[in-house]
Amino acid sequence: MKVLLVNGSLHEKGCTYTALCEVAKALNANGVETEIFQLAGKDINGCKGCWACKKAGKCVFDDAVNEFVAKAEEFDGYVFGSPVYYASAAGTLISFMDKVFYSGGKKLAYKPAAAVVSCRRAGASTTYDVIHKYFGINNMPIVTSNYWNEVHGNTAEEVLQDAEGLQTMRVLGNNMAWLLKCLQLGKEAGIAPERERKIMTNFIR
Repeated sequence: MKVLLVNGSLHEKGCTYTALCEVAKALNANGVETEIFQLAGKDINGCKGCWACKKAGKCVFDDAVNEFVAKAEEFDGYVFGSPVYYASAAGTLISFMDKVFYSGGKKLAYKPAAAVVSCRRAGASTTYDVIHKYFGINNMPIVTSNYWNEVHGNTAEEVLQDAEGLQTMRVLGNNMAWLLKCLQLGKEAGIAPERERKIMTNFIR
């Protein structure tokens, strides 16, 4: 089993990365392989809403999104991490997730996912909610912890002093490993969710 963790911060080894590493350690301790996908240093265009990806099978703007979607298919679960910017997720991560879920959502569907948030002081809960909405529209079980998945600190060193936040990350990793193992047992027993063709209703046309 493998989990792909996305560092949505443009600081490659800052607060968000520190939180994700704590989740990864817990997953590794449970026998789950992990990899961190960095958005730092990658150019990511915003979604144009052109729907060309539905025909092409990938985003027509060939950036880190297509790299991630191709890689994501091999993984069993995902963690998306973000710093708080103006009480919401980082703009780069939002652009990235918009395009990932439009162009490659089918490859992530029915696999567990979690949000991880780092903040200096406030805005963590709204950022957490924003990221969760992507999972909720894509048939993805949402993994939680014993508190909202957040750490506090202005630097990586400060995050390492947030004992409760670090515990929250470890519990999250343990819970994800547990859920992945339960899902694997279900697959082996031939248990799968019932699926329906999507109905699209327009309020005004």
